Amino acid sequence: MTAFVTAFQLRTSVLALSILLSACSHPTDPASQMPTSTNIACTLMTVRPGALPVTDDYPGTVVAEQQIQIASRIMGYVRQINVESGQPVKQGELLITVDPTDIQGQVSISKAALAQAEAALADAKSDYDRFGDLYREEAIPKTQWDKIRLQYTVAQQQANAARAGHATASAQLRYAEIRAPFSGVISQRMTSIGALAAPGQPLLSLTNPQKLDVEAQVSEATYQHLHHNDRVNLRIDQRNLTGSIIRLVPSADPVSHTHLVKISLPDNMSLQSGQFVDIQFVTGSRQGLRIPNGAIIERAGITGVFVVDGQHIAHYRMVRTGAVVGNETEIESGLSGNEQIVAQPSPDLQSGDHVTGAGNV
Repeated sequence: MTAFVTAFQLRTSVLALSILLSACSHPTDPASQMPTSTNIACTLMTVRPGALPVTDDYPGTVVAEQQIQIASRIMGYVRQINVESGQPVKQGELLITVDPTDIQGQVSISKAALAQAEAALADAKSDYDRFGDLYREEAIPKTQWDKIRLQYTVAQQQANAARAGHATASAQLRYAEIRAPFSGVISQRMTSIGALAAPGQPLLSLTNPQKLDVEAQVSEATYQHLHHNDRVNLRIDQRNLTGSIIRLVPSADPVSHTHLVKISLPDNMSLQSGQFVDIQFVTGSRQGLRIPNGAIIERAGITGVFVVDGQHIAHYRMVRTGAVVGNETEIESGLSGNEQIVAQPSPDLQSGDHVTGAGNV
C-alpha cells in the first residue's frame, strides 16, 4: 500500500514539473492580452487666457431706412387703388387715384378768374400806353396820369394773383393721382375704394427693403459706453452678424428713460422690416477663456471638450459655456489656462484615445 502511494505521488510530481517547464518555455506576452488605445490625428490648440469683452444684451428691431406713410393732399373719395400689401413698386408709379371732381371745379373757377384778370390787365395796359403819350405831350394833368398808372399796377397785381390761384388749383388736381415717391414695397394698405381720403390721413405704407438698419432702446448706463462707429454683435434668425453704430440720440425718452441707438446692417441680407434682433453692446473688458465653437461637443447630453494630457491621451471633460461671440465661445468653468484641447474633435474620438497632434494651434 505504501509503495502504491509513493508511485502515485511520483507520477503527480512529474506531471506538475512538466506543466511548469512547458509554461516557462512558451511565455505569454502580457501586452497582447491588454486592449490597445486608438491613435487619432487631431488639430490641437493650447487654451490661453485673454481679454474678453463685457457686453450688455438688448432686443432690437429691423427697420427700413426709407419708410413712409403715404397720405392724400386733397379731400376726396378714393376712386382707384392699383396696389396691394407686399407688392413692389417703382418710383413714380401710380398708386391711388382720388376723385378730383371738387378740384376740377376749383380749376375751372380759377381759370375763368385768370381770363378775367388778364383781360382787365390788357385794358389797363392799353390805357397806360395811350395816356402815357398824352402825359408826355402835357395834354393831361399829372393827377389823371397818376390814376391811370395806379389802375395799371392794380391790374398787374390782380393778374398775378389769378395766375397763382390757377397754378395752385392745377397743382391740387395733380395731387388726385398719388404716386410712389421712391421704389420699394407696399408694406401696408390702410384704405379701400370708396373711402374718404383726407389730407394727412395715411392710405399706404411704403418701405425700401434695400437699405435696412436696427433700432434699439438702451439704458443710460449702457449709453455712456457707446460711441459712433462702434462694432456691435447681432444675431438674427440663427445668424451672427456684425453692425456698426450710426446714430446715438442723446435725449432720453421721458417715460422709459432710454436712449435710441441705430445700427447699420450689411447690404443684401434678405431681411424684412420688423424682424427681431438680439444685440450685444461691448461696454468693457475682462480676463477669461475663449475657444472655437467647433471644439465644444455634446456627449450623452453633457457639453464638454476633449483635453489632452502630457501622454497625448484625450479625456472628455464637462465645461460650462458662456457668451458666443462670432466663431468662439467663452468657457466659464471646466478649463484652465495653458491646457491643450482638441480643436475639431471627430465623432470617433473617445476618452482614452491616443491623440497625434496634426499641427498645434
